[in-house]
Amino acid sequence: MPLLKAGIVLVDYNTGAVQRLIALQYNPETLTRTLQAQGVGPDSGLHVDQMRLKGPAIETFKLEANLDAADQLDAGDPLATASGIQPQLAALETVIYPTSAQLQQANAMARAGTLEIVPMDAPLALFVWSKERVVPVKITEFSITEEMFDSSLNPIRAKVSLGLRVLTIDDVDFSSVAGSIYLTYQHRKEQLAASAPAGSLAAFGLSVVLP
Repeated sequence: MPLLKAGIVLVDYNTGAVQRLIALQYNPETLTRTLQAQGVGPDSGLHVDQMRLKGPAIETFKLEANLDAADQLDAGDPLATASGIQPQLAALETVIYPTSAQLQQANAMARAGTLEIVPMDAPLALFVWSKERVVPVKITEFSITEEMFDSSLNPIRAKVSLGLRVLTIDDVDFSSVAGSIYLTYQHRKEQLAASAPAGSLAAFGLSVVLP
C-alpha cells in the first residue's frame, strides 16, 4: 500500500469543487490537537446548567512540516534547480492571501467611491490527515524557517509550522459544504467512540458508582 500524504485541499465554498491540492512533501512526525469544551460558563445560573454544552468543542491542530529539495536537486529537476523549494512554499503561503486580481478589483472599487467593499472570498481549506480526518479549517498560525540555500539564495530546506482551527457548525452554515464535511467528521468520531472496548467498574476498584 502506498504511503498516504497529509495536506490541504482548497475547494469552492459553495459547490465543493476542488480548486487546488497541496500535499505535504513529508508527513509531520507529530500532530498536536487541542480541544476546548464550550460550556455555558460559571455565571449561567442553576447548577444543572453547568452540564450543558453550547456547541461543539473548539478544536485546533498544530503541526510542523519539512520541505527539502535535496532529492530533486540530485536528480537534476529543473524546477528545483531554478527555484529550490520556493514553489512549494508559495503554494502554502498563498492559501492565506487574496489573489492579486481580487486586490486590483478592491482597489478599483475604492477609487470608484464604492461605499462598502465586501471582504474578498477565499476558497474553503480542508485539512486532510487520512480519510478518517477531513475537516474544514482556518489557518491561524503560519511560520517558515528557511534553513539552507543554494548559490542563488533559493531556499532548499525549510520547516513550516501551521496552526489550524477546525470550522464547526458554529462557524459555517449548517447546510453548507463546510457544514456537511464537519458533521461527517464529528459523526465518524462518534462511530469510533461507540466501537471502543467497554470499560468496567471493577477496573476502577468499584462495584457501584453511587454510595
